[in-house]
Amino acid sequence: MQRLCFAALALIFIGATATPGYSIEAIRYADSPGDSVSELVMSAPKNEKLDTVYVIWLIRGGGRNILFDSGFHRPRWFKEWTIKNYIRPDEAVRLAGVKPEAITDVVVSHAHWDHMGGIDLFPNATVWIQKEEFRYYTQDAWQPGGDHDGIDPDDVQELVHLNTLGRLHLILGDDIEIFPGIRAYTGGRHTYASQYLRIEVSPPFVLASDNVYLYRNLAERRASATFSEADYPANIANQERMIQLAGSPDRVIPGHDALQFQRFPNQGRVAKIR
Repeated sequence: MQRLCFAALALIFIGATATPGYSIEAIRYADSPGDSVSELVMSAPKNEKLDTVYVIWLIRGGGRNILFDSGFHRPRWFKEWTIKNYIRPDEAVRLAGVKPEAITDVVVSHAHWDHMGGIDLFPNATVWIQKEEFRYYTQDAWQPGGDHDGIDPDDVQELVHLNTLGRLHLILGDDIEIFPGIRAYTGGRHTYASQYLRIEVSPPFVLASDNVYLYRNLAERRASATFSEADYPANIANQERMIQLAGSPDRVIPGHDALQFQRFPNQGRVAKIR
């Protein structure tokens, strides 16, 4: 009887600590026609153009509905960029069968307007961001000598507001497990302290966000845009690290590449990565 009790406790413990069988979906909420490839793949030909996409990624499992990045919705960006076929991110998640209020967590890869600008659209979500990203863009970035290019001040105010509500979780650096089987990694500094995720499924996937703009970055070993040109080598080194973490470049998912909606089964705006 005692052995049976120990066996039952062991099974309960294993069940409690096992990695959930996560599903991963890419959701395209807008299109960006005619982008300059040289701004996405450093040292690419200046006259080359490419249609890219705006994407958020939905990870489901273990009782959670996790978004990696939150998109955007503030009107000023529609005046600054050519944005087509837009659907607001909270409506876009419904295409994958999830209500916006059912999103439990939003992990922000970095503070740029098109990745952090939807954090106010998911009313019950805890928002996760690197501590140094939060510190820099709520403080130093707005001081003389700071860099807040691509950062929306309204998004920053919302980030601070979420912190006062107890709905902000600061991630402390590199190779940190934030959920069972989901780890956050830093490096390459697309922004001051951007991050990417490794999802422990079989086989594993890495969601790169803008740490890798396109599959072409990986194929040609060329950096995507970084906080400064001095960070290009670190970005390339992190691309190699992402490939190692995923086990294959085919399982590193770039931030703006429309090919992810061709390489994986899709139903319109939603691609089933895993």
